[in-house]
Amino acid sequence: MKQILFFVASLFSFSLIAQDCSELFISEYVEGSSNNKAIEIYNPTSAAVDLGAYKVVRYANGNGNADGSGGSDEMTLSGSLSPYSTWIITNSDTNSTNEFGYIEIELYNMADQLAPEYPSPLYMNGNDAIGLIKDNELIDIVGKIGEDPGDAWTDDVTAGFTDANGGTFWTRDQTLVRKASVKSGVSSNPVLFDPTAEWDSLPRNTWTELGSHDCDCEGTPSSIKDNELISFIIYPNPAKIGQSLTLKATKAIKELFLINVLGQQMKVEFINSGENTIINTSNLSKGLYNISMVFDDYSVRTSAIIIK
Repeated sequence: MKQILFFVASLFSFSLIAQDCSELFISEYVEGSSNNKAIEIYNPTSAAVDLGAYKVVRYANGNGNADGSGGSDEMTLSGSLSPYSTWIITNSDTNSTNEFGYIEIELYNMADQLAPEYPSPLYMNGNDAIGLIKDNELIDIVGKIGEDPGDAWTDDVTAGFTDANGGTFWTRDQTLVRKASVKSGVSSNPVLFDPTAEWDSLPRNTWTELGSHDCDCEGTPSSIKDNELISFIIYPNPAKIGQSLTLKATKAIKELFLINVLGQQMKVEFINSGENTIINTSNLSKGLYNISMVFDDYSVRTSAIIIK
């Protein structure tokens, strides 16, 4: 019986994936204490992606339809996701007295975009499927829509990966990181959701892996030789509004993306001048920004700048 279930799960996992390295997918799932929840999305392509067509949807306790419609809570994404880069979504309430829980400031500060306070698609608690939707089409999912696994999906094949027989929890009190060999999302609701097939498990309240993702898609940073290091410096930092920033790197800059604390992409003007890249800050407001640097080989490095 175990072998039959494993074969069925493997068969459906193989048949329900999209074309490799062609579409965004969920690369990390954080289900921690209180509202310490996060979803990381990865861009495995060589082009920046406008996130306006994408949604993250929660299917609470088996609610929802197999095609991805009918979810309990959802949020539309915004901004632009650079090639071979990640987009982190977290809960937004840092108030420890909130009745729905709160998020640790360390995790909160890692967000590229914040989920609404209530209702939030990131109020998952281990038995809620999480979907990534593009133009109303399901392109990836963690869990299974239409199934309440109990407290969590587990590693127990005899129970169809539910907790009916007391298997080890995988989607509750855990962080899941997509395996580097996974190059696309699961684009149809699975017959069985085996979390061990595509995910590695880390302990509760672990978010040290957020912000980057190792993937075997061609051209990603993981394919760069270890000795092919890129170093850079940005100065002055902090800088005043209107003051030019100088970016000096050991490789040529192809593109720059600037994201504010609300997850919005800001227009950034820059010119390449010899070994330096000069960034114009006159159209920016005061605050903290994440800057993504895309190099000629499509490797990506990120840093932070402060405009005061």
